[in-house]
Amino acid sequence: MRPLFLALFLLLAPALAGQGYVLFAAGDIATCRGQGDEATARLIEQTAPKAAPWAVLALGDLAYPWGTPGEFSGCYHPSWGRFFDRTLPVPGNHDYYTPRAAGYFGYFKQRAHPPRGYYRAELGGWSLYALNTNLPLKPGSAQFRWLQAELKKDKNRCKLAFMHHPRFSSGVHGDDTRLAPLWALFGRQRLALVLAGHDHDYERIEAGGPIQFVVGTGGAPLRRVKERRPGSKKIVAGTHGVLELTLRPAGFRFRFIDVEGRVRDAGEGSCAP
Repeated sequence: MRPLFLALFLLLAPALAGQGYVLFAAGDIATCRGQGDEATARLIEQTAPKAAPWAVLALGDLAYPWGTPGEFSGCYHPSWGRFFDRTLPVPGNHDYYTPRAAGYFGYFKQRAHPPRGYYRAELGGWSLYALNTNLPLKPGSAQFRWLQAELKKDKNRCKLAFMHHPRFSSGVHGDDTRLAPLWALFGRQRLALVLAGHDHDYERIEAGGPIQFVVGTGGAPLRRVKERRPGSKKIVAGTHGVLELTLRPAGFRFRFIDVEGRVRDAGEGSCAP
């Protein structure tokens, strides 16, 4: 880094950090049979801040239908691949239709933390826990024990988790009871937010514990929503879009933006003390 550029960066860094760290999140993305993933990629490009740090959370089922190497290079890469260096991914069930999720891990390489696919990152003073819901997540499993240990030593006030399968959903797949122990752990450790995909719609659920977002609107064909479940605060079906999160030292702001640029849901919240 050149001295002049370094000096300018150090001068501007506190001001940029004060604007918050921005995340764009969605899952269920690229199919090669439609333009939904191109539309959401353009939306991210148009919405991304010019003077604040930002990143992308890819919430699984990233290349349809089988998660092959060819689908990642030919379908995912031309759209969301433009954010490769900013992307924190997790795998979905379609990514595992190729044995051992070889297409997914081969594409993202070390960004996906092979072979287990779960990891911790830190952005904007927040802890981000990337979980692989295709692997066991019950108490005593390797992933659950890893998460317990990481959370126990985590000193950050604000924490979120992102994964493919949602604990709660009014969509076609419904609630995932496998994740009940995981949700209890989230509650005990006072995570602020949980992000997931899997159902091809947008939903914000507040059912005790963290606020959960289902954002399966990255580009794959959309699906209907069943009867609204308890705790569901907002459902947006029938449109692709992305969740924009602005992370601040003690809280967050969120917006769900569809590919027409309309804000369909918005709000803010704080992290547990």
